Amino acid sequence: MIEAQGLTKRYGTTVAVNDLSFTVVPGRVTGFLGPNGAGKSTTMRLVLGLDAPSGGSVTVDGRPYRKHHYPMHEVGALLDAQALHPGRRAVDHLFALAQSNGIGRRRVDEVLGFVGLSEVARRRVGPFSLGMKQRLGVAAAMLGDPPILLFDEPVTGLDPEGIVWIRNLFHRLAAEGRTVFVSSHLMSEMALTAQHLIVIGRGSLIADDSMDHILAAAGTSVLVRSPRLDELGRLVSNAGGTTTSQDGALTVAGLSAEQIGDLAALHSIALHELSPQQASLEEAFFELTEESVEYHGADTRADHPYPEEQR
Repeated sequence: MIEAQGLTKRYGTTVAVNDLSFTVVPGRVTGFLGPNGAGKSTTMRLVLGLDAPSGGSVTVDGRPYRKHHYPMHEVGALLDAQALHPGRRAVDHLFALAQSNGIGRRRVDEVLGFVGLSEVARRRVGPFSLGMKQRLGVAAAMLGDPPILLFDEPVTGLDPEGIVWIRNLFHRLAAEGRTVFVSSHLMSEMALTAQHLIVIGRGSLIADDSMDHILAAAGTSVLVRSPRLDELGRLVSNAGGTTTSQDGALTVAGLSAEQIGDLAALHSIALHELSPQQASLEEAFFELTEESVEYHGADTRADHPYPEEQR
């Protein structure tokens, strides 16, 4: 379990993490979401003791990370797949980490096989693709067979087979009763991976709830197709609905499918489609973080107010 209480981190006058409290519990995949600059990576660094908090606290299994004598047996983490010595062989990279925590060579070979890198174990990691480095990072996180795992953007660089593999891995680890905490910008993938979400913006907590509740709160719309679409759209608007035209159809918010169907029947308008649409995670995310996004596509400012590790 990971517990943050009033966690705060300042860099000079910039507040990167602001009085953040949350709990990541075992047995499910918890997604960690937020716009660029929200403080996700900084929060993960605080969990792992790589940065010291300016206020508040964060514990892993009831203790600060630095208090664990053999932390790789308690927590596994992949924060930066590129953080490798390019001249070191994959097996040597893992063996050096293993020795620091009293882990034997047999376990190194096991995790290399587990992530599919046995055949390249004796190659230097410099020429590895990003996807191969991600797999090596997962192997490093799993070395101590820890009950708690943190991953920051773990699918970056993976091919489709690798993405499915890591998604299934997270599900299996959670089913074993482990704590799995995953940060990602890929909403479509997170929707398939996480059961619970923690969403932050500008360093502050926005949402801490189940995936189902967050999607339900974003509401539903109704997709409508009809040969008299313009007329139906006016009737829907007069009845209090809002419409968006797209690809010869109307997306209606504010009225249920039943209400739209009754309205069409009342005016003898044929319907070719009337489909309720659950909001996507991407739509729910945009709705939750609308006030927290600092950088939009039209923004041409070059300077970022946060240090590199906060992004």
